[in-house]
Amino acid sequence: MKIGIPKEILAEEKRVAALPETVKKYIDMGFEVAVESSAGDGVSVSDDDYGKAGAKIVSSPEMVFSESDIVLKVKQPVFNEKRDVHEVNMLRDGGVLVTFLHPAAPENHDMIKRLRDKNISAFTMDGIPRISRAQRMDALSSMSTVTGYKAVLMAANKLPKFIPMIGTAIGMIKPARFLIIGSGVVGLQAIATARRLGGEVKALDIRKNACTEADSLGAKVVEFDIPQELAVGEGGYAGSLEKKWLEMEQKTIGPCLEDADVVVLSALVPGEIAPALVTESMVSRMKPNSVIMDISVDQGGNCEITEPGEFCQKSGVHICGIQNIPGRMAVHAGWLYANNMYYYIENLFKNGKNKLDLEDEIVKSSLVTHQSTIYHKGALKAMGAL
Repeated sequence: MKIGIPKEILAEEKRVAALPETVKKYIDMGFEVAVESSAGDGVSVSDDDYGKAGAKIVSSPEMVFSESDIVLKVKQPVFNEKRDVHEVNMLRDGGVLVTFLHPAAPENHDMIKRLRDKNISAFTMDGIPRISRAQRMDALSSMSTVTGYKAVLMAANKLPKFIPMIGTAIGMIKPARFLIIGSGVVGLQAIATARRLGGEVKALDIRKNACTEADSLGAKVVEFDIPQELAVGEGGYAGSLEKKWLEMEQKTIGPCLEDADVVVLSALVPGEIAPALVTESMVSRMKPNSVIMDISVDQGGNCEITEPGEFCQKSGVHICGIQNIPGRMAVHAGWLYANNMYYYIENLFKNGKNKLDLEDEIVKSSLVTHQSTIYHKGALKAMGAL
């Protein structure tokens, strides 16, 4: 069987799904590996490096997609404007695809249906459960670490203010104020980075244990009293809230938004559309030139006026909907992701390279389409099929 590694084409995406060190491991497992020419340029890995590891270098994405039994990617398939064809259409019918698919996000529903119609066995790297056996495969946590760090740096670059307190001959300049909504891996890394830069940080999460972790990093916790049986879902992730609780959370967030210079939105429910916590009306009351980093945009976004893939300005507020923030710190993000992917593939084919282990808990949790059927519950719910 052949594994194919295409070059990513999403804007500013410099990561790649495999590195020479993981290519060698796939070959040791008995796979052939084909890598599209220049796929590793964004992480400073040459075609010669891949060739020395045993990969076959191919010149076009069509060859990688159509001649591979298994395609490994970083981001979801998109329309290739240079080739005038969608990446899904280049896949071999009945093949296997492993990547970040974000299947619940409305803008990805058509792509998921395309995968179903081509009988692709598709697995999403954001569906890996939070269990000890899956830690080495947990690309969502790996990329969240990168995202939380890089998002704060991107916000600092956009913000027309100092982050730390600055003393001058004519007085003190106050530090920038950060509001971090969601204290998972992204949020905690954002808190730590904002604090290192000298910002004042507030944090809000519906889970008490996440609030405790935010407090331990020096953030001032915004209290939101909610029964924890509603707040905490499977695996310790945030639960999906009913409308009345979301509205109460919005009322708690509103005054904090008006006081903030930078807002990092990272509240997610695994596999489902992200909760809309910030409305257009709330944005209109924020400070001019403040910044919103909507990290949850891959699952629909926490801000209802975020534009996916864009950095826009609305009501005087800069709103970031960039979907591949880790791709802007590609060397470390690529190394983490390539190794997460290897351990996932090792587990997926642990019964032999010709047999998917669809009974495995990790595989079941990340399965999106198989045998012309959509299995992902979050996608089905978002599509109105559940």
